[in-house]
Amino acid sequence: MSLRETPLLSRFAPFLGAAVLVLFAAPAVAHFQEILPSADVLPEGGTVTLDLTFTHPFEGGPVMEMARPAAVGMLAGGVKTDLSAALTEAPKDGKSAWTLRADLPEPGAAVFWVTPEPYWEPAEGKYIVHHAKVVVDSWASGAGWDAMVGLPVEIRPLTRPTGLWAGNAFSGVVMKAGAPLPFAEVEVELVNTLQLAAPNEAFITQVITADANGTFSYTMPFAGWWGFAALTEADTPMRSPDGREAPVEEGALIWVRATAPGP
Repeated sequence: MSLRETPLLSRFAPFLGAAVLVLFAAPAVAHFQEILPSADVLPEGGTVTLDLTFTHPFEGGPVMEMARPAAVGMLAGGVKTDLSAALTEAPKDGKSAWTLRADLPEPGAAVFWVTPEPYWEPAEGKYIVHHAKVVVDSWASGAGWDAMVGLPVEIRPLTRPTGLWAGNAFSGVVMKAGAPLPFAEVEVELVNTLQLAAPNEAFITQVITADANGTFSYTMPFAGWWGFAALTEADTPMRSPDGREAPVEEGALIWVRATAPGP
């Protein structure tokens, strides 16, 4: 049979097959570096436990292997403390994850952060490094919540990220090398402990574009921990496992808890 006589669908079958493979190979959910404390506010000070997991929050997984972090610390009262020695391995779903405990006896906000080792994502042909942070307010002081760690990329909160109700809006500025990053893309996901069913995949990860000043805002409709991930490409690529030059997705993350009203 000549090409002229071949049915149209048959001629394009190889291309359609490739398109279907690409469609189903594409990742359906986003990666988020979690650093989630046991509480966002300690009304009487005390000890906080933080869980560090690299996963897909809304879907509840899969959990990805997280090597021992390159850096983990706390900024409180203008002083940075290295918390590497406090890390304890706490595997989840057979993958490496971590936990740590920290004492906050004095009033004031503590900013906890983690910089993980680069994660190679073969499906996307890139490395992922997400600098993640979370604020815990000791004694509900309301002081120091906007302190900046000085990470390569970081979100500066404009809304106090503690003591928020579900339905409150959270606003921040995406910063890179100490300057606002215009039109940065910000992905937003809920740690879905409520077991909400997404109508379709478009609802899993919300997407915002920051304005010309790097500012974004999002209203959190449900109670729970919300991750805000501003994604950029690092200025310097890395070598992939096969020796090729590969881009690095550098993310600035902040975790914010919304609380449901109740009696």
